[in-house]
Amino acid sequence: MIIRERYMRQILDFMDKPVVKVITGMRRTGKSVLMELTKEEVRRRGAEENQIFSVNFESMQFENLKDYRVLYQAITKAAKAANGRLYLFIDEIQEVESWEQVINSVRIDCDCDIYITGSNARLLSGELATLLSGRYVEICVFPLSFGEYLEFAKTNEDEAGLSQEQHFSNYLRYGSLPGIHEMKWNDAVLLRCLTDMFNSVLLKDVIKRNKIRDIDLLEKTVLYLMDNIGNTFSAKTISDFLKSQGRKLSTETVYTYIRALESAFLIHKVPRFDIKGKRLLETQEKYFVSDLGLRHATRGYRDNDIGGMLENVVFLELLRRGWTVRIGKQGVQKVDFVATQTDKRLYVQVCYILTEDNTQREFEPLEAIDDNYEKIVVSTDSLINFNRKGIRQRNIIEFLLDT
Repeated sequence: MIIRERYMRQILDFMDKPVVKVITGMRRTGKSVLMELTKEEVRRRGAEENQIFSVNFESMQFENLKDYRVLYQAITKAAKAANGRLYLFIDEIQEVESWEQVINSVRIDCDCDIYITGSNARLLSGELATLLSGRYVEICVFPLSFGEYLEFAKTNEDEAGLSQEQHFSNYLRYGSLPGIHEMKWNDAVLLRCLTDMFNSVLLKDVIKRNKIRDIDLLEKTVLYLMDNIGNTFSAKTISDFLKSQGRKLSTETVYTYIRALESAFLIHKVPRFDIKGKRLLETQEKYFVSDLGLRHATRGYRDNDIGGMLENVVFLELLRRGWTVRIGKQGVQKVDFVATQTDKRLYVQVCYILTEDNTQREFEPLEAIDDNYEKIVVSTDSLINFNRKGIRQRNIIEFLLDT
Protein backbone atom coordinates (compact mmCIF):
# COMPACT_ATOMS: atom_id res chain seq x y z
CA MET A 1 0.00 0.00 0.00
CA ILE A 2 1.35 3.40 -1.01
CA ILE A 3 1.26 5.86 1.88
CA ARG A 4 -0.59 9.06 1.03
CA GLU A 5 1.33 11.39 3.31
CA ARG A 6 -1.09 14.33 3.13
CA TYR A 7 -3.91 12.33 4.71
CA MET A 8 -1.86 10.14 7.03
CA ARG A 9 -0.34 13.24 8.62
CA GLN A 10 -3.82 14.52 9.40
CA ILE A 11 -4.95 11.18 10.82
CA LEU A 12 -1.84 10.69 12.98
CA ASP A 13 -2.12 14.23 14.35
CA PHE A 14 -5.40 13.15 15.97
CA MET A 15 -4.56 9.54 16.89
CA ASP A 16 -5.46 8.79 20.53
CA LYS A 17 -7.04 12.22 20.84
CA PRO A 18 -10.66 12.47 22.15
CA VAL A 19 -12.21 13.28 18.77
CA VAL A 20 -13.91 11.02 16.24
CA LYS A 21 -11.91 10.85 13.01
CA VAL A 22 -14.42 11.10 10.12
CA ILE A 23 -12.84 10.26 6.74
CA THR A 24 -15.08 11.34 3.87
CA GLY A 25 -14.86 11.31 0.08
CA MET A 26 -16.21 9.71 -3.06
CA ARG A 27 -16.13 5.94 -3.35
CA ARG A 28 -12.90 4.46 -4.70
CA THR A 29 -10.72 7.39 -3.62
CA GLY A 30 -8.74 5.29 -1.12
CA LYS A 31 -10.50 5.78 2.22
CA SER A 32 -10.36 2.07 3.09
CA VAL A 33 -6.63 1.93 2.36
CA LEU A 34 -6.09 4.84 4.73
CA MET A 35 -7.98 2.87 7.39
CA GLU A 36 -5.69 -0.12 6.81
CA LEU A 37 -2.61 2.08 7.06
CA THR A 38 -3.95 3.54 10.30
CA LYS A 39 -4.48 0.03 11.69
CA GLU A 40 -0.88 -0.79 10.81
CA GLU A 41 0.26 2.29 12.74
CA VAL A 42 -1.87 1.29 15.75
CA ARG A 43 -0.22 -2.13 15.76
CA ARG A 44 3.20 -0.57 15.38
CA ARG A 45 2.50 1.48 18.49
CA GLY A 46 1.85 -1.69 20.48
CA ALA A 47 -1.90 -2.38 20.26
CA GLU A 48 -2.88 -6.05 20.44
CA GLU A 49 -5.30 -7.65 17.99
CA ASN A 50 -8.12 -7.75 20.56
CA GLN A 51 -7.84 -3.97 20.78
CA ILE A 52 -8.80 -3.53 17.12
CA PHE A 53 -12.45 -3.72 16.07
CA SER A 54 -12.85 -3.38 12.31
CA VAL A 55 -15.99 -3.43 10.14
CA ASN A 56 -16.43 -2.72 6.42
CA PHE A 57 -20.09 -2.40 5.51
CA GLU A 58 -19.36 -2.96 1.82
CA SER A 59 -18.82 -6.63 2.77
CA MET A 60 -21.75 -9.01 3.35
CA GLN A 61 -19.71 -10.44 6.22
CA PHE A 62 -21.00 -7.63 8.44
CA GLU A 63 -24.61 -7.52 7.23
CA ASN A 64 -25.98 -8.43 10.68
CA LEU A 65 -24.24 -5.41 12.23
CA LYS A 66 -26.31 -2.98 10.13
CA ASP A 67 -28.83 -3.07 12.98
CA TYR A 68 -27.50 -0.21 15.10
CA ARG A 69 -28.38 -1.98 18.37
CA VAL A 70 -26.47 -5.10 17.35
CA LEU A 71 -23.51 -2.96 16.28
CA TYR A 72 -23.47 -1.14 19.62
CA GLN A 73 -23.58 -4.42 21.55
CA ALA A 74 -20.74 -5.89 19.47
CA ILE A 75 -18.53 -2.83 20.04
CA THR A 76 -19.14 -2.65 23.79
CA LYS A 77 -18.47 -6.38 24.12
CA ALA A 78 -15.17 -5.96 22.25
CA ALA A 79 -14.24 -2.97 24.43
CA LYS A 80 -14.72 -5.03 27.61
CA ALA A 81 -12.55 -7.85 26.23
CA ALA A 82 -9.75 -5.59 24.98
CA ASN A 83 -6.42 -5.40 26.80
CA GLY A 84 -6.57 -1.63 26.92
CA ARG A 85 -8.07 1.01 24.69
CA LEU A 86 -10.24 -0.23 21.79
CA TYR A 87 -9.43 1.11 18.32
CA LEU A 88 -12.65 1.23 16.32
CA PHE A 89 -12.60 1.29 12.50
CA ILE A 90 -15.89 1.37 10.58
CA ASP A 91 -15.98 1.71 6.77
CA GLU A 92 -19.03 3.18 4.98
CA ILE A 93 -20.90 3.78 8.22
CA GLN A 94 -23.77 5.54 6.44
CA GLU A 95 -25.09 2.02 5.64
CA VAL A 96 -26.26 1.78 9.28
CA GLU A 97 -29.47 3.56 10.17
CA SER A 98 -29.08 5.63 13.38
CA TRP A 99 -25.32 5.11 13.30
CA GLU A 100 -24.88 8.55 14.89
CA GLN A 101 -26.37 7.24 18.14
CA VAL A 102 -23.99 4.29 18.11
CA ILE A 103 -20.88 6.42 17.68
CA ASN A 104 -21.92 8.95 20.30
CA SER A 105 -22.85 6.23 22.81
CA VAL A 106 -19.65 4.28 22.26
CA ARG A 107 -17.63 7.48 22.66
CA ILE A 108 -19.28 8.03 26.05
CA ASP A 109 -19.47 4.42 27.29
CA CYS A 110 -16.11 2.96 26.19
CA ASP A 111 -12.42 3.77 26.23
CA CYS A 112 -11.96 3.86 22.47
CA ASP A 113 -10.34 5.75 19.61
CA ILE A 114 -12.82 6.01 16.73
CA TYR A 115 -12.23 6.14 12.96
CA ILE A 116 -15.14 6.07 10.51
CA THR A 117 -15.47 6.56 6.76
CA GLY A 118 -18.40 7.60 4.63
CA SER A 119 -19.18 8.34 1.00
CA ASN A 120 -21.78 11.00 1.67
CA ALA A 121 -21.21 14.68 2.38
CA ARG A 122 -24.33 14.76 4.55
CA LEU A 123 -22.53 12.53 7.04
CA LEU A 124 -21.74 15.58 9.14
CA SER A 125 -24.76 17.72 8.37
CA GLY A 126 -27.34 16.11 10.60
CA GLU A 127 -27.56 14.43 13.97
CA LEU A 128 -23.86 13.58 14.21
CA ALA A 129 -22.90 17.23 13.98
CA THR A 130 -25.30 17.96 16.83
CA LEU A 131 -24.30 15.01 19.01
CA LEU A 132 -20.58 15.43 18.44
CA SER A 133 -20.31 19.20 18.27
CA GLY A 134 -16.62 19.99 18.75
CA ARG A 135 -15.75 16.31 19.16
CA TYR A 136 -14.98 15.23 15.61
CA VAL A 137 -12.54 16.12 12.87
CA GLU A 138 -13.29 15.62 9.17
CA ILE A 139 -10.58 14.46 6.79
CA CYS A 140 -11.80 14.74 3.19
CA VAL A 141 -10.04 12.40 0.74
CA PHE A 142 -9.75 13.39 -2.92
CA PRO A 143 -8.62 11.39 -5.94
CA LEU A 144 -4.85 11.40 -6.43
CA SER A 145 -2.93 14.63 -6.79
CA PHE A 146 -0.56 14.63 -9.75
CA GLY A 147 2.37 13.98 -7.41
CA GLU A 148 0.55 10.97 -5.93
CA TYR A 149 -0.42 9.85 -9.43
CA LEU A 150 3.25 9.67 -10.42
CA GLU A 151 3.98 7.50 -7.37
CA PHE A 152 1.10 5.12 -8.16
CA ALA A 153 2.15 4.97 -11.83
CA LYS A 154 5.48 3.46 -10.74
CA THR A 155 3.58 0.34 -9.58
CA ASN A 156 2.21 -0.41 -13.08
CA GLU A 157 4.73 -1.83 -15.53
CA ASP A 158 2.65 -0.61 -18.47
CA GLU A 159 3.26 2.97 -17.33
CA ALA A 160 6.98 2.55 -16.85
CA GLY A 161 9.12 4.73 -19.09
CA LEU A 162 6.50 7.38 -19.75
CA SER A 163 7.66 10.99 -19.55
CA GLN A 164 6.18 13.44 -17.07
CA GLU A 165 4.29 15.12 -19.92
CA GLN A 166 2.85 11.76 -21.04
CA HIS A 167 1.76 11.04 -17.49
CA PHE A 168 0.06 14.43 -17.35
CA SER A 169 -1.76 13.70 -20.60
CA ASN A 170 -3.00 10.43 -19.07
CA TYR A 171 -3.92 12.26 -15.85
CA LEU A 172 -6.25 14.46 -17.89
CA ARG A 173 -7.63 11.59 -19.95
CA TYR A 174 -8.08 8.82 -17.37
CA GLY A 175 -8.37 10.82 -14.18
CA SER A 176 -6.81 10.07 -10.83
CA LEU A 177 -8.67 7.33 -9.00
CA PRO A 178 -6.07 4.99 -7.42
CA GLY A 179 -7.64 1.81 -8.84
CA ILE A 180 -6.79 2.57 -12.46
CA HIS A 181 -3.12 1.83 -11.76
CA GLU A 182 -4.03 -1.79 -10.99
CA MET A 183 -5.37 -2.26 -14.52
CA LYS A 184 -3.78 -3.16 -17.82
CA TRP A 185 -2.90 0.21 -19.28
CA ASN A 186 -4.98 0.42 -22.44
CA ASP A 187 -7.89 2.62 -23.40
CA ALA A 188 -10.64 -0.04 -23.53
CA VAL A 189 -9.78 -1.59 -20.15
CA LEU A 190 -9.40 1.73 -18.35
CA LEU A 191 -12.63 3.21 -19.71
CA ARG A 192 -14.53 0.04 -18.80
CA CYS A 193 -13.10 0.22 -15.28
CA LEU A 194 -14.03 3.91 -14.98
CA THR A 195 -17.53 3.30 -16.33
CA ASP A 196 -18.09 0.64 -13.67
CA MET A 197 -16.81 3.01 -10.97
CA PHE A 198 -19.13 5.78 -12.15
CA ASN A 199 -22.15 3.46 -12.24
CA SER A 200 -21.36 2.23 -8.72
CA VAL A 201 -21.27 5.77 -7.30
CA LEU A 202 -24.41 6.79 -9.20
CA LEU A 203 -26.39 3.72 -8.12
CA LYS A 204 -25.30 3.36 -4.49
CA ASP A 205 -24.74 6.95 -3.40
CA VAL A 206 -27.13 8.92 -5.59
CA ILE A 207 -30.06 6.83 -6.84
CA LYS A 208 -30.58 4.43 -3.91
CA ARG A 209 -29.66 6.83 -1.13
CA ASN A 210 -31.94 9.58 -2.46
CA LYS A 211 -34.69 7.26 -3.73
CA ILE A 212 -34.57 8.81 -7.20
CA ARG A 213 -37.15 7.25 -9.52
CA ASP A 214 -36.63 9.02 -12.84
CA ILE A 215 -33.14 7.69 -13.53
CA ASP A 216 -33.20 8.83 -17.16
CA LEU A 217 -33.67 12.48 -16.18
CA LEU A 218 -30.98 12.17 -13.50
CA GLU A 219 -28.56 10.79 -16.09
CA LYS A 220 -29.39 13.62 -18.50
CA THR A 221 -28.69 16.13 -15.72
CA VAL A 222 -25.36 14.43 -14.98
CA LEU A 223 -24.37 14.46 -18.65
CA TYR A 224 -25.21 18.16 -18.94
CA LEU A 225 -23.01 18.90 -15.92
CA MET A 226 -20.20 16.76 -17.35
CA ASP A 227 -20.44 18.55 -20.69
CA ASN A 228 -20.22 21.98 -19.10
CA ILE A 229 -17.34 21.86 -16.63
CA GLY A 230 -15.72 25.27 -16.50
CA ASN A 231 -18.84 27.05 -17.75
CA THR A 232 -21.13 29.22 -15.64
CA PHE A 233 -24.80 28.25 -15.60
CA SER A 234 -27.72 27.72 -13.24
CA ALA A 235 -30.29 25.03 -12.47
CA LYS A 236 -32.74 26.95 -14.66
CA THR A 237 -30.28 26.63 -17.56
CA ILE A 238 -30.40 22.84 -17.19
CA SER A 239 -34.19 22.83 -16.84
CA ASP A 240 -34.59 24.95 -20.00
CA PHE A 241 -32.15 22.72 -21.90
CA LEU A 242 -34.05 19.55 -20.98
CA LYS A 243 -37.34 21.18 -21.97
CA SER A 244 -35.81 21.93 -25.37
CA GLN A 245 -35.07 18.19 -25.61
CA GLY A 246 -38.69 17.33 -24.90
CA ARG A 247 -38.21 16.41 -21.22
CA LYS A 248 -39.90 18.45 -18.50
CA LEU A 249 -37.93 18.94 -15.30
CA SER A 250 -38.57 21.68 -12.74
CA THR A 251 -35.76 23.89 -11.49
CA GLU A 252 -36.35 22.58 -7.96
CA THR A 253 -35.91 18.97 -9.11
CA VAL A 254 -32.67 19.95 -10.86
CA TYR A 255 -31.47 21.40 -7.55
CA THR A 256 -32.47 18.16 -5.81
CA TYR A 257 -30.44 16.11 -8.29
CA ILE A 258 -27.45 18.45 -8.01
CA ARG A 259 -27.50 18.26 -4.21
CA ALA A 260 -27.58 14.46 -4.42
CA LEU A 261 -24.59 14.45 -6.80
CA GLU A 262 -22.71 16.85 -4.53
CA SER A 263 -23.45 14.70 -1.49
CA ALA A 264 -21.92 11.71 -3.27
CA PHE A 265 -18.81 13.85 -3.93
CA LEU A 266 -19.32 13.28 -7.66
CA ILE A 267 -19.43 17.00 -8.46
CA HIS A 268 -18.40 20.23 -6.73
CA LYS A 269 -20.36 23.46 -6.89
CA VAL A 270 -18.32 26.68 -7.04
CA PRO A 271 -20.25 29.90 -6.36
CA ARG A 272 -19.35 33.29 -7.82
CA PHE A 273 -17.70 35.94 -5.67
CA ASP A 274 -17.89 39.66 -6.35
CA ILE A 275 -14.29 40.71 -5.69
CA LYS A 276 -14.98 44.44 -5.52
CA GLY A 277 -18.20 44.11 -3.52
CA LYS A 278 -16.73 41.27 -1.39
CA ARG A 279 -19.89 39.19 -1.43
CA LEU A 280 -21.11 35.86 -2.77
CA LEU A 281 -23.44 35.96 -5.77
CA GLU A 282 -26.43 33.65 -5.94
CA THR A 283 -26.51 32.77 -9.64
CA GLN A 284 -24.32 31.50 -12.49
CA GLU A 285 -22.08 29.16 -10.52
CA LYS A 286 -19.67 26.61 -11.99
CA TYR A 287 -19.52 22.87 -11.43
CA PHE A 288 -16.48 20.63 -11.58
CA VAL A 289 -16.19 16.84 -11.40
CA SER A 290 -14.28 14.93 -8.74
CA ASP A 291 -12.52 12.89 -11.39
CA LEU A 292 -12.02 13.64 -15.08
CA GLY A 293 -11.73 9.94 -15.88
CA LEU A 294 -15.35 9.41 -14.84
CA ARG A 295 -16.36 12.29 -17.10
CA HIS A 296 -14.55 10.85 -20.09
CA ALA A 297 -15.91 7.36 -19.45
CA THR A 298 -19.43 8.78 -19.79
CA ARG A 299 -18.95 11.57 -22.36
CA GLY A 300 -15.79 10.65 -24.23
CA TYR A 301 -12.53 12.59 -24.37
CA ARG A 302 -12.50 15.73 -26.51
CA ASP A 303 -9.34 17.76 -27.10
CA ASN A 304 -11.31 20.98 -27.51
CA ASP A 305 -12.41 20.68 -23.85
CA ILE A 306 -8.84 21.26 -22.67
CA GLY A 307 -9.61 24.63 -21.04
CA GLY A 308 -12.30 23.18 -18.80
CA MET A 309 -10.18 20.13 -18.00
CA LEU A 310 -7.25 22.26 -16.87
CA GLU A 311 -9.56 24.39 -14.72
CA ASN A 312 -10.96 21.20 -13.17
CA VAL A 313 -7.46 19.95 -12.30
CA VAL A 314 -6.39 23.27 -10.75
CA PHE A 315 -9.65 23.57 -8.80
CA LEU A 316 -9.22 20.12 -7.22
CA GLU A 317 -5.60 20.84 -6.36
CA LEU A 318 -6.61 24.03 -4.56
CA LEU A 319 -9.17 22.03 -2.54
CA ARG A 320 -6.53 19.42 -1.64
CA ARG A 321 -4.30 22.18 -0.31
CA GLY A 322 -7.04 23.40 1.99
CA TRP A 323 -8.23 26.48 0.09
CA THR A 324 -11.87 27.57 -0.02
CA VAL A 325 -12.48 28.24 -3.69
CA ARG A 326 -14.84 30.64 -5.49
CA ILE A 327 -14.99 31.95 -9.04
CA GLY A 328 -14.39 35.69 -9.24
CA LYS A 329 -16.29 38.57 -10.79
CA GLN A 330 -14.31 41.79 -11.22
CA GLY A 331 -16.67 44.26 -12.82
CA VAL A 332 -17.46 42.79 -16.23
CA GLN A 333 -14.31 40.65 -16.13
CA LYS A 334 -13.92 37.15 -14.73
CA VAL A 335 -11.27 35.55 -12.55
CA ASP A 336 -11.22 31.77 -12.72
CA PHE A 337 -10.54 31.19 -9.02
CA VAL A 338 -10.47 33.23 -5.84
CA ALA A 339 -8.99 30.96 -3.16
CA THR A 340 -9.00 31.87 0.53
CA GLN A 341 -7.38 30.28 3.56
CA THR A 342 -7.54 31.99 6.97
CA ASP A 343 -5.83 35.34 6.29
CA LYS A 344 -4.45 34.39 2.87
CA ARG A 345 -5.90 34.85 -0.60
CA LEU A 346 -4.80 33.62 -4.01
CA TYR A 347 -6.14 34.66 -7.42
CA VAL A 348 -5.73 32.17 -10.28
CA GLN A 349 -6.36 32.36 -14.00
CA VAL A 350 -6.12 29.11 -15.99
CA CYS A 351 -5.58 28.82 -19.73
CA TYR A 352 -4.18 26.29 -22.18
CA ILE A 353 -1.46 28.37 -23.85
CA LEU A 354 -0.61 32.06 -23.60
CA THR A 355 -0.49 33.77 -26.99
CA GLU A 356 -0.30 37.33 -28.24
CA ASP A 357 -4.06 37.24 -28.66
CA ASN A 358 -5.02 36.08 -25.15
CA THR A 359 -2.22 37.30 -22.83
CA GLN A 360 -3.94 40.61 -22.17
CA ARG A 361 -7.30 38.91 -21.63
CA GLU A 362 -5.82 36.53 -19.02
CA PHE A 363 -3.74 39.11 -17.12
CA GLU A 364 -6.04 42.16 -17.20
CA PRO A 365 -8.64 40.90 -14.68
CA LEU A 366 -5.85 40.17 -12.19
CA GLU A 367 -4.17 43.52 -12.80
CA ALA A 368 -7.46 45.28 -12.03
CA ILE A 369 -7.65 43.80 -8.51
CA ASP A 370 -6.54 46.41 -6.02
CA ASP A 371 -4.84 44.37 -3.29
CA ASN A 372 -1.46 42.79 -2.59
CA TYR A 373 -2.42 39.12 -2.52
CA GLU A 374 -0.64 36.67 -4.83
CA LYS A 375 -1.95 36.44 -8.39
CA ILE A 376 -0.89 33.80 -10.94
CA VAL A 377 -1.74 32.58 -14.43
CA VAL A 378 -1.47 28.80 -14.80
CA SER A 379 -0.96 27.36 -18.31
CA THR A 380 0.79 24.52 -20.11
CA ASP A 381 3.51 26.89 -21.36
CA SER A 382 7.05 26.29 -20.13
CA LEU A 383 8.00 29.96 -20.01
CA ILE A 384 10.86 30.81 -17.67
CA ASN A 385 10.05 33.42 -15.01
CA PHE A 386 7.42 35.12 -17.14
CA ASN A 387 6.12 38.02 -15.10
CA ARG A 388 3.77 40.86 -15.99
CA LYS A 389 3.28 43.66 -13.46
CA GLY A 390 4.08 41.29 -10.59
CA ILE A 391 1.74 38.54 -11.82
CA ARG A 392 3.55 35.29 -12.51
CA GLN A 393 2.85 32.68 -15.15
CA ARG A 394 3.14 29.14 -13.76
CA ASN A 395 3.49 25.95 -15.77
CA ILE A 396 0.66 23.67 -14.69
CA ILE A 397 2.83 20.61 -14.01
CA GLU A 398 5.22 22.74 -11.96
CA PHE A 399 2.24 24.19 -10.08
CA LEU A 400 0.75 20.76 -9.35
CA LEU A 401 4.06 19.38 -8.06
CA ASP A 402 4.85 22.45 -5.97
CA THR A 403 4.54 21.25 -2.38
